[in-house]
Amino acid sequence: MRNVALFVPCYVDQLRPAVGLAALELLEERGFAVAVPGDAACCGQPFLTAGAARDAARLAERFVRVFARYDAVVAPSGSCVATLRRHLAHLVPSDEARSLGERTFELCEFLFAQADSASGTKPPRSFPHRVALHASCHALRELRLGTPSETREPPRIDPARELLGSVAGIELVPLARADECCGFGGVFAVEEEAVSCRMALDRLADQRAARAEVVTSTDISCLLQLEGVAKRRGIPIRAFHVAEILAGRASGAGRASGAAS
Repeated sequence: MRNVALFVPCYVDQLRPAVGLAALELLEERGFAVAVPGDAACCGQPFLTAGAARDAARLAERFVRVFARYDAVVAPSGSCVATLRRHLAHLVPSDEARSLGERTFELCEFLFAQADSASGTKPPRSFPHRVALHASCHALRELRLGTPSETREPPRIDPARELLGSVAGIELVPLARADECCGFGGVFAVEEEAVSCRMALDRLADQRAARAEVVTSTDISCLLQLEGVAKRRGIPIRAFHVAEILAGRASGAGRASGAAS
């Protein structure tokens, strides 16, 4: 598989472009010639969750038009990939859309699956920090990348955890409530601000109890939520996407903003 496209979510492009650059670097290191279509747009999730299905469908049609030619589409976002994999064929009823949704992958999911056949991979980077891995709700519960604590299903591999385990010096700290929501939830954070912030504070309290220096996730939306609340409350923790850590782009992890604990 060599005809691979990188889909850069709109919030990554606008708010944390370093995540897109890190994802591109990781894919190219593994021998993929990666296309980054300039005419890509939003996956449609904000419209879909707000009940604006017609607007979501227009974006889904554009996604199919732009990405249908590729063998695989990879995105550094569990939430965007979950939207595309689960809803693309409903928004654009066609075999083409169904097939495209099935070959759209979250970045860590794709890298882990390709690990045995990838070439040119650099040695693992070093990241000597205590790191809390925040489980994105969409990646965990819709893509099944890991095992939700509320189910009785057999344990599933979490690709992000497996990839981070290869980074020298990293210590993935155990969390008491490892897979609770950060409170972002797209429009939920706007419509239910107080509840959203309370949920983020609960996550940050759990991460601080584990003495984490850094929180990471497969979704920068979760990290922006946690980082924003942490800065407002003076909580000394830094947030980096998994891709930034794997690509050696998570600089300044020891310089957390806010007051010391």
